[in-house]
Amino acid sequence: MGKTTLAAVLARLYAAEGKKVLAVDVDPDANLGLALGFSAEEVAAITPVSKMEELIKERTEASSDGMGKFFKINPKVDDIPDRFGREKNGVRFLIMGTVELGGGGCVCPEHVVVKRLISHLVVQRDEVVVMDMEAGIEHLGRGTASMVDRFIVVVEPGARSVQTYHMVKKLAADLGVKNVSVVANKIRGKEDEEFIQKEIPSGALLGCVHYSDEVIAADRKGVSPFDTGGPALEEFKAVKIKIDTN
Repeated sequence: MGKTTLAAVLARLYAAEGKKVLAVDVDPDANLGLALGFSAEEVAAITPVSKMEELIKERTEASSDGMGKFFKINPKVDDIPDRFGREKNGVRFLIMGTVELGGGGCVCPEHVVVKRLISHLVVQRDEVVVMDMEAGIEHLGRGTASMVDRFIVVVEPGARSVQTYHMVKKLAADLGVKNVSVVANKIRGKEDEEFIQKEIPSGALLGCVHYSDEVIAADRKGVSPFDTGGPALEEFKAVKIKIDTN
């Protein structure tokens, strides 16, 4: 239970309101589909964008041995979400996948397409876009990051986790983003709540989600926490209300 669960439940909550929602898995672990309610078999059948070799070759006009060759750095990507996304429970889902770069961190056609697509999703799509990202925000360039409505960092009641929030907040500020919020996760009692309230500015805290055996059980069954209900879902709803009103 963490950032992936939060991303999935927020996507489902917005979809339940009748909004058009796109959920994007940008984390190499790629678990968002399961949390949205897709089966393991359905997720396995989805090809990540970074692995669409023929599409990437076509859009970037890269040769088969494209390393060190010329290719387009502004390929067409606007049709990818609708063509290759899969829908479940009112949410369209897309997996970005990982990009394995060669020596020296060189830019390859796969990297260009993924980066360009992320920028398109943030800047030009008119629906609710929820991205489940890695702990860092390296996927985003300065221009793209400045268009993000909100970064949400999921922390646990511990010093190392809170430090991650401060790291992301600094990175975001460097990219021109000021709206960085926090959801505290796996809260077990008053002591944890007091720790979070002491360490996180009140204006940044969207809410606390308490440790939930129900959510853990749902994860084991491959069921979306949105469908199980219970106190945790109500806490997620409260977080969403704060997002919508702040």
